[in-house]
Amino acid sequence: MPASSSRPSYAALFRIPHARRTFAAAMTGRLSYGVVSLAMMLTTTRATGSYAVAGTVMALFGAMSVFLSPARAALIDRYGARRALIPMASLYAALLTAFAVTAWRPGAPAPAIGALAVAAGACTPPLGPTMRAVWGEVVRDERLLQRAYSLDGVAEEILFVSGPLLVGAVVQTAPPAAAVVLSALLVWSGTLGFVLSPVVAGVRPAAAKAARGGRRRRGGRALARPVVVALGVGLSLGAVDLLVMAFAEQHHHGAGVVAWVLAALSLGSALGGLLNGAVDWRTAPGTRLPLLAGALGLALLGAGLADGLGTLAVAVACAGFFVAPALTTSYLMADAAAPPGFRTQAGAWVNTAVNAGSSGGAAGAGLLVGRLPLGLCFAVSGALAITAALVCVRSARTPRPDADAGYGAAGGARSGVADGAQLPG
Repeated sequence: MPASSSRPSYAALFRIPHARRTFAAAMTGRLSYGVVSLAMMLTTTRATGSYAVAGTVMALFGAMSVFLSPARAALIDRYGARRALIPMASLYAALLTAFAVTAWRPGAPAPAIGALAVAAGACTPPLGPTMRAVWGEVVRDERLLQRAYSLDGVAEEILFVSGPLLVGAVVQTAPPAAAVVLSALLVWSGTLGFVLSPVVAGVRPAAAKAARGGRRRRGGRALARPVVVALGVGLSLGAVDLLVMAFAEQHHHGAGVVAWVLAALSLGSALGGLLNGAVDWRTAPGTRLPLLAGALGLALLGAGLADGLGTLAVAVACAGFFVAPALTTSYLMADAAAPPGFRTQAGAWVNTAVNAGSSGGAAGAGLLVGRLPLGLCFAVSGALAITAALVCVRSARTPRPDADAGYGAAGGARSGVADGAQLPG
């Protein structure tokens, strides 16, 4: 694919042949992930009459989906998207449908619901990492790749906001299990459209031998920095969701205002992501990454000083402004660190770190709320992101004899995103 113009725009992405079709299909499939969590929770609660069972089922589903993501991504790298994603998505959609049929009416057995949820979580197709890997294969211009990842992150943010709204529309006229079936249809049709795209067909799996040995080890070390920052961002964000709910309750606001504050977080993230992608940065991603994570942490420290809902919404929006840029930069660094044949897995490790961190942050916040003042809880959530930034800085300063070689081998044609390199202005 030829390099883009001297100053590529977001529109330049969709001038790549078949890119619009491919991206739209991937987003259709990924909308399923914005729908499935709430749909499965409502379905399980209605079927069993127990919030405890619903929480357990969702924890199992989430754990299988998150922690097996790198293993599923390895199948993509080894066999290619077409050979791996079609059976994966078909099995996942079939298991979701079986879950919906089993839990359609109240009185369904909890063990059967849990078993189907675990099986479905184990088969979740890694559409996000695969789409980012496709961008990395077809986009050769550094700045255009940055825009691709930024647009991808913003679109995903929109999907995860609109997904629950879609579930709400479905349950107005049908049982919650119908929304689970909708999620199955979205992921299967989106995945099918994605893998049938000529762009995806043109991305061939790398030979396994090319991905082994010293390059893989060096890539693993370089990958640690974006994974650590992604984990810190996930921990902070997971805590924020619960802390905002606690803040609203403490100040005697209804549950409805929580959605507006969290929407401010998403809006700030979307704006930050678009701006980050539009700027031709002269500093290397490895330099920007800890600054972005540290700024997120400082904004959350400020949220702990909020004395009202409006102030909190502003502080949370400011924190959100650094979320998408931090994650986009993490994905860029992971892509540069990936040895041949490991690009999808590298992105999946970042994705896994964010999601695992989010779950851990929510659990940790649940333990802290009620034991510590709420302002201090926000400060702890901010400190997690700052700590990740400091770890990232320290690891960057640790001398490694193979550092330059590792990035050179991993980055390939895009070694300009490695530490110490300068993106053209």
